[in-house]
Amino acid sequence: MVHVINANQMRAARGLLGWTTKELADKARLSLSTIMRAELGKKVTEGNLYLIRHAFEEAGLDFLDEGQCGGGRGVRFRE
Repeated sequence: MVHVINANQMRAARGLLGWTTKELADKARLSLSTIMRAELGKKVTEGNLYLIRHAFEEAGLDFLDEGQCGGGRGVRFRE
């Protein structure tokens, strides 16, 4: 099961990659308004959250779920 990422993880992932919201929108093939809503924690579809996560994973990031590595949710570069 793929867990959905949250708004904090999205902003952190963008920061790690140095992407703008427009760059993320292009790479996830979503509208800029969808990305902005997602990063504000507003309602977007699970499918759109999957596309956002997939774009980050394609760029080499991994997402950590609650309790992984002894902490809360997070994001890091893949080893």
